[in-house]
Amino acid sequence: MQRAAARVLRGVRSPPVRWGSATARGPPRGLRYERHGEPPAVVQLKDLEVAELGDSDVHVKMLAAPINPADINMIQGTYAILPPLPAVGGNEGVGEVLEVGRRVAALKPGDWVILAGAGLGTWRTRGVFPEEGLLKVPSDIPLLCAATLSVNPCTAYRMLADFETLAPGDSVIQNAANSGVGQAVIQIAKASGIKTINVVRDRPDLPQLVERLMALGADHVVTEEMLRKPEMKDIFKNTPKPRLALNCVGGKSTTEMLRHLQPKGTMVTYGGMAKQPVMVPVSAFIFRDVRLRGFWMTQWRKDHAQDQESLGSMMDALCQLIRRGQLAAPACTEVPLQDYKAALEASTKPFTSSKQILLL
Repeated sequence: MQRAAARVLRGVRSPPVRWGSATARGPPRGLRYERHGEPPAVVQLKDLEVAELGDSDVHVKMLAAPINPADINMIQGTYAILPPLPAVGGNEGVGEVLEVGRRVAALKPGDWVILAGAGLGTWRTRGVFPEEGLLKVPSDIPLLCAATLSVNPCTAYRMLADFETLAPGDSVIQNAANSGVGQAVIQIAKASGIKTINVVRDRPDLPQLVERLMALGADHVVTEEMLRKPEMKDIFKNTPKPRLALNCVGGKSTTEMLRHLQPKGTMVTYGGMAKQPVMVPVSAFIFRDVRLRGFWMTQWRKDHAQDQESLGSMMDALCQLIRRGQLAAPACTEVPLQDYKAALEASTKPFTSSKQILLL
């Protein structure tokens, strides 16, 4: 695999990518910002200091880290939690353990780990992290699956599991279906026998996008404009009305999606890409008793910090889906760390269907 140039991967079902044994050669480097603003202008690739390894710390060689919308929002200073400045960007990624403190018992050199907390800074070649902020993951899953495991698949898994009791044959409707979470929802639902109705924005490459989502296991793919058309009735001739709606957009898209929800159904909002409020007709509350909820994976981790069983069972379930070929990484563009400016610019463009992955 060439690191010199980026290439697009349409999902990752190939054998695991191996970089060989991780080593700590030269000073670590990372993408740091000293003030909030628009990336990539405020982000710089700099040499970093590595903290002294404490008794409960782990020295990690980062292997790959994605650029997610929350990462951009943190740099802009608009996210719900912000690390102190100066800060290293990135909240998600996979690394290989180089060294452990003398009180670390659950990890050893050579293990693969992902970062469990937000704001720790994954866009770096090496770092020292507290053991409690790391989760061991199997090294027999593809590298890009591991790098993108802790945010989008976990969000999709929890929303499908925690708000409605869904059974095979039930259906779910979601907007932003081509997002990282949307792609994970399609695949996890498919593996559970749950049908998905997937809403996307109209775009020049719509046929190719529909084909890709259907290949992942989508049952129906419609545009936001189609939500308002009578043809939607044809979908529900063979597919039950959804009991669960997943909203990552807001505005009119959400209002129209909600109209197709079953009475007493639940809509979960986990994003606001349109930067518009969620608008719900009064009649939906009075006559259909719909429920509106919110979800934030960071908060779920905080609430379940002492519940290792729930966290472990979720990670085990997701890794099993990956091993069986039922859960692939989203379409990714691999980018060498030194080309970070192009990766950040690509992450903020509209109609982006490929997640930028920094190779570290």
